[in-house]
Amino acid sequence: MFQKATQISSVPLPDDDSGSEDDSSSLASLRTSILSPERKGSIPGSPRAVKRGVSMSSISSESDYAIPPDAYSLDSDYSEPEHKVQRTSSYSCESTGPEMLEKSGYLLKMGSQVKAWKRRWFILRNGEILYYKSPSDVIRKPQGQIELNSFCSIVRGEGAQTFQLITEKKTFYLTADSPNILEEWIRVLQNILKVQASSPVPVETTTKPTSRGWLTKVKHGHSKLVWCSLVGKAFYYHRNQEDKLPLGQLQMREASVQEPREQSPTYLLIGTKQEKETWLYHLTVAAGSSANFKVGTEYEQLIGKLLDAEGDPESFLWRGEALSFCKEGLRSPLTTLPSEALQTEALKLFKSCQLFINVLVESPSVDYHTSLAQNALQVCLTHPELQNEMYCQLIRQTNGRTPHNHSLTQCWQLLSLCVALFLPQQHFLWYLRQYLQRNADPRSEVGKYAVYCQRSVERTLQNGEREAKPSRMEIVSILLRNPYHHSLPFSIPVHFTNNTYQVVGFDGSTTVEEFLNTLNQRICMRKPQLSGFALFTDDPSGKDLEHCLQPSAKICDVISKWEQALKELHPGKNEGTRIVRLTYKSRLCFRAQVKGETERERLLLAYQVNDEVQQGHFPVNKELALEVAALMAQVEHGDLERPAVSSPSSSPQSKSQLSLLQALERFYPKRYKQDCSSEQLRDLTERLATKWSLLRGCSASECVRIYLTVARKWPLFGARLFSAKPVPPSPVEQSQVWLAVNEDGLCVLDYTMHTLVTYSYQCVITFGGCRDDFMVVVSQQREPGVGKKSVEKLLFGMVKPKILELTLLMASYINHWNPNLPSAAHQPLGHWDVDSRHFPAMNYTTKGPTLL
Repeated sequence: MFQKATQISSVPLPDDDSGSEDDSSSLASLRTSILSPERKGSIPGSPRAVKRGVSMSSISSESDYAIPPDAYSLDSDYSEPEHKVQRTSSYSCESTGPEMLEKSGYLLKMGSQVKAWKRRWFILRNGEILYYKSPSDVIRKPQGQIELNSFCSIVRGEGAQTFQLITEKKTFYLTADSPNILEEWIRVLQNILKVQASSPVPVETTTKPTSRGWLTKVKHGHSKLVWCSLVGKAFYYHRNQEDKLPLGQLQMREASVQEPREQSPTYLLIGTKQEKETWLYHLTVAAGSSANFKVGTEYEQLIGKLLDAEGDPESFLWRGEALSFCKEGLRSPLTTLPSEALQTEALKLFKSCQLFINVLVESPSVDYHTSLAQNALQVCLTHPELQNEMYCQLIRQTNGRTPHNHSLTQCWQLLSLCVALFLPQQHFLWYLRQYLQRNADPRSEVGKYAVYCQRSVERTLQNGEREAKPSRMEIVSILLRNPYHHSLPFSIPVHFTNNTYQVVGFDGSTTVEEFLNTLNQRICMRKPQLSGFALFTDDPSGKDLEHCLQPSAKICDVISKWEQALKELHPGKNEGTRIVRLTYKSRLCFRAQVKGETERERLLLAYQVNDEVQQGHFPVNKELALEVAALMAQVEHGDLERPAVSSPSSSPQSKSQLSLLQALERFYPKRYKQDCSSEQLRDLTERLATKWSLLRGCSASECVRIYLTVARKWPLFGARLFSAKPVPPSPVEQSQVWLAVNEDGLCVLDYTMHTLVTYSYQCVITFGGCRDDFMVVVSQQREPGVGKKSVEKLLFGMVKPKILELTLLMASYINHWNPNLPSAAHQPLGHWDVDSRHFPAMNYTTKGPTLL
């Protein structure tokens, strides 16, 4: 027999006989029903079928829309499964599948500049239209993009096959090949605009779903698996987890949760008792009817009563036994969880927290607590359903506990780690804020931790939740360094190319962008958008690799991922001894931005160019190399001290000799000294001393100005050079070349750094990793004045990490000049500049080809 079902209904209940399955009104009446274990496994479209490993795409149309068990009479004994319910609706799965919101095909488009009809291949997917010359061009850059939103509209044209698509910025005139095709396009476009117009909140919201999972949606006897999510007060259902656009939605504010009515046209089937209780609880709370409808655990019901009492600080509920500290262990979870496995995990979580809280923290054994905290919080990140549970357990462990006790302090410390990582949902967040407000008091240690947690909650709400568990550095700072004394409780040095560093403070939510704003203010530099500078980390493997950090990444996540990668690469070694090294240096160089350079930017840029000179990545002859080495020596050491003639062995000579040797080692190209004899090195030292002496009295800033003036005479100044081998067949005849990337495009240089060929970004069709090589496909005119263009594919053998770096750098330049280019949103790499996400693998394989 089936257990009792639950229904969500919206009043008044609208008629639902329009035949459109994918509109929001189809959720006007939902009934959640639990199948008995012995029956539910037989339903092809049930969640159980999915749990058994049946792919959504492999389920046939008949099984995808199976006859639901609830379609039988509730009074029957279900003994004869062949008694099927007659279908009561004319639509089938073919008319309600993904075609309803996706389409592709040829249309004629009126040109915006030349008013002529051009035949283009259109693809409508995920709420936007991309168009190409032909279907075979879809691997290339689209010729255009049309964003569809609630401001768009469709107007039929005068011709039988023409219509206008009106957006906020532009009107597109389109013609179909036949009236039938025209109707298909208009119907699909109207469906999308209808869904978007009915969405009061953005579909791509950053808000974390309160509950989500596969449910079976039944309508008029047809069932289909849909991915459902409850986000805030809105219930959405999608074809799959990746879909941006929902098939439909229901605003829970306008709904009530109640016993099911007979003959409900639309309802949901839920697979297990635990899932049913979880959905029922969260939907009831979202609908605001939890006070009248007894759902949830005892703990959750008491929070509901506190909410009804508006958190009255005098309420006896705060001191009630259920909400207060208890010495006995936890026998069942404090919150409603959707599976037995999660319920078991919640009890394990409690035991881990107890070990963290009750074992006294001491400096020598801090790694024990670090491991406990990281493991517990990782479980919560992996299973977001446990996050509310974690907060409820920690609040209960601190509420009414004996003060001046190390267990109480350590429980607050664990809470301090939690609030920077993730926050509880819905009224649990309200409960947390109320609880922190009750305890906030700068006169006591517990009160200081409560104030610290309040700040962290607001910062997490502002910047969003974290991706990785806390690092050892973060946990040690919380446990041993009284974080409540500082608004920025953590700090780390940032290194510069001139061997100096600056210590910068940050908190658990600080993004790279915020971190760099603080840094730039301290060292008097412009924002990265103007200076072209970026923050890099070293590689945990110890190899000579760097990783550029994205502005939206969080510093704590970067440190944690780096630390985790180090553990995986070198298990048991470097524990707590080696930390990530952050470097701030120039990445993108633009001629137009030279004018506003600050003195610090010029200084760091000069040192960076000098590193390129020393490594042989910058074209200088031996004479010029000595000149620029002397300039850098004057910047680094000031005037060269010359020894007195009367005392050739005195200390000034030793000091000046040492300075000269240091200058040669640091500022002179390695390739020019590696085969020098001792006699030649002595001569080189003397010549450097002569040139250096001529700069006596010259200030560091003046020397930097001269240095950069000389360096900028090279047309490719600021370009990043990559060593590569052309893969035959190739138009490039050399066996070894340099690939230089700058604001103008990609240049191929011979090994003496003379330009062989330049490809502007306008002629690049696609680029990126292709198997083990770097590939770039370009389009160029064969002869000047001739309209035909030739397409050429070039392959270069490179080290894989360098392929990734080169690809990302080219993409950054292209996106800088074309910030609204549709390319970046459709690439396998996601955001072009994401580099930190490639921790911890380090064996990079770029998805090829990386398309523009």
